[in-house]
Amino acid sequence: MILNVAGRMLKLKSCDSGALPGHAHVTEIFSLAVTSTQIISASGSSALKVHSTADADFPTVQTVDGAHKLGCHHVVSSKNGENAASVGFGGEVTIWDFQGGQWAEKGKIVDGNKAGEIWAVALTEEGRYLAGTSFDGRINVWDLHANRTKIREFETKGSFGMSIDISADGKFTASGHENGGVYIFNNDSGRLQSSLPGHVKPVRAVAFSPGGKLLAAAGDSKVIALYDVSSGEQVANFAGHGAWVFSLDWNDTGEYLLSGAFDGKAKVWSIDQRTCVATHTETEKTIWSVKWLPKTGKNEGFATAGANRSISFYREARGG
Repeated sequence: MILNVAGRMLKLKSCDSGALPGHAHVTEIFSLAVTSTQIISASGSSALKVHSTADADFPTVQTVDGAHKLGCHHVVSSKNGENAASVGFGGEVTIWDFQGGQWAEKGKIVDGNKAGEIWAVALTEEGRYLAGTSFDGRINVWDLHANRTKIREFETKGSFGMSIDISADGKFTASGHENGGVYIFNNDSGRLQSSLPGHVKPVRAVAFSPGGKLLAAAGDSKVIALYDVSSGEQVANFAGHGAWVFSLDWNDTGEYLLSGAFDGKAKVWSIDQRTCVATHTETEKTIWSVKWLPKTGKNEGFATAGANRSISFYREARGG
């Protein structure tokens, strides 16, 4: 196992600079995106900030001023670290390229989108396709290599799309909705593959496992549901959060699932053991986003961010 587990406790250390000096942002941090060497943070302020994960102090290496005039609620990056997309509260969607060690704007999604028209977004691993949810339940897909044109529109039952993810192989798109609906679409056929059971309250986070065999979904029910992607069957429930769950993220091997909640608690779940193996509370304020960090040697680590306006970083402690 990668993580050093003793009973149900996971040995992690919070870096001295875990809560960045002062605050990482002047307002709440709503979203994090991770590449192999950086973490991008988005908040209610107009700037995006980029931090190095290659340095133990996690310094800010770039500030993208004026990225979104009214602030940004979602930011995502491609697995290869070459592309990113961010969605502002004004409705604008900006595409970014990593060039010469800096992020630069490549263009915007122009599709008649107004505030709330595009909410949650996800990028394919190579950064070519962007999928986004909308206020009326539609799931749209754009080809960023073809002048950012819309190539697909999936229909659901009309409920606000709160969360979205694309499987690592690009075959499936999953969305979570305000009415509790969770859907898996086949990107090759352009058809609905599964409408998943188990949720009656808003689903604020969905996440495919790295191998694409499992989908995790969570939200206001406080329970994380695990589904088999091929069959659509629910295979597990992870109960333990005492508040709404806002964010989910799998580690690279798919052995562990990270979750963050309204009450400031972050939890690590073992998929094999079907149980929580670690709980960490940095703050009682809402955690809006959690992300695993690039592995350093054999050590795993993750970051959390939210209403306390700071990014906290955690690494596995060495030793037994």
